[in-house]
Amino acid sequence: MSRQKNSLKPWNTFSLEAAAAVITVAENAEQLCQSWQLSQRKKEPTLLLGEGSNVLFIENFSGQVIINRLKGIEIQEQNDAWLLHIGAGENWHQLVEMMLDKGLPGLENLALIPGCAGSAPIQNIGAYGVEFEQLCAYVDVINLANGHILRLTAAQCQFGYRDSIFKHQYRDGFAIVAVGLLLPKVWKPVLSYGDLRDLDPKTVTPRQVFDSVCHMRRSKLPDPKVTGNAGSFFKNPLVSSKVAAELQQHYPAIPLYPQVSGEVKLAAGWLIDQCELKGFRQGGAAVHEKQALVLINCEDATGKDIIELARIVRQRVASKFNVWLEPEVRFIASSGEINAVEALA
Repeated sequence: MSRQKNSLKPWNTFSLEAAAAVITVAENAEQLCQSWQLSQRKKEPTLLLGEGSNVLFIENFSGQVIINRLKGIEIQEQNDAWLLHIGAGENWHQLVEMMLDKGLPGLENLALIPGCAGSAPIQNIGAYGVEFEQLCAYVDVINLANGHILRLTAAQCQFGYRDSIFKHQYRDGFAIVAVGLLLPKVWKPVLSYGDLRDLDPKTVTPRQVFDSVCHMRRSKLPDPKVTGNAGSFFKNPLVSSKVAAELQQHYPAIPLYPQVSGEVKLAAGWLIDQCELKGFRQGGAAVHEKQALVLINCEDATGKDIIELARIVRQRVASKFNVWLEPEVRFIASSGEINAVEALA
């Protein structure tokens, strides 16, 4: 366990200038619990972070930020699948690449998603037709008050679109310490989105899918190491089939993605793009010129710059389409996470 300088700039991919009273890097479960319990005794706010790839600091944090760096990768062979046990602090993209190098495909559609493995179930990360829940065998959660570890099955995680039980019941006083992933030995490519549709399902290889996903993401999305951002800022909205049909009447080119639930998913980036907001700037923040779903720190932006930009984007989309976008990014104030929708109202 180590204590870091108070700057949060290295710990958020928006690269925003913010500070915490204390920053602690925990490398095992015991350190996680000790750090959290210390904050409880001091009655100070506590925030658990992986790589800060999905957070927006809107002001300085008045308590302790604990960086989860629990590592370790175990691979167990089963009759028809590979079971992976992954420490929460492992980098997600490096995991995807490592498994591919070992001949264990199944994660390639989720390549280049920033963040740690422990953050993946919280958001139920997804891209190019695959979501975390489809691969999840279990999630191990620790009760920070007593050190007890609880294993939740995929069903118990209550996964939804960019949602899970970890945003609700296990949000406070708990931390994810590991995830279990099940990769079937019989690989079936998922080629339903973007350039992946151009690949031949009969001959395509996992490496080709990986390379195609990486190419698409790199051509559209800015590298957080170069330009501060948190990836997709807004969720793709879900609407009723009736609303989708009405929108299609007015906008025949609108991308529609029917869901098993009967709802229809819209492409938030397309909605924003139709409002001619690419490149639009507010203070030091801007809508990315290539991917309208990404808000960037283009010149020493503050959290308030990002919020005001997001508010403008949200209102423009609502005015044009009568669809209200919801942030995917978590908003962090001085005492902890706040309701992002209310912050933009």
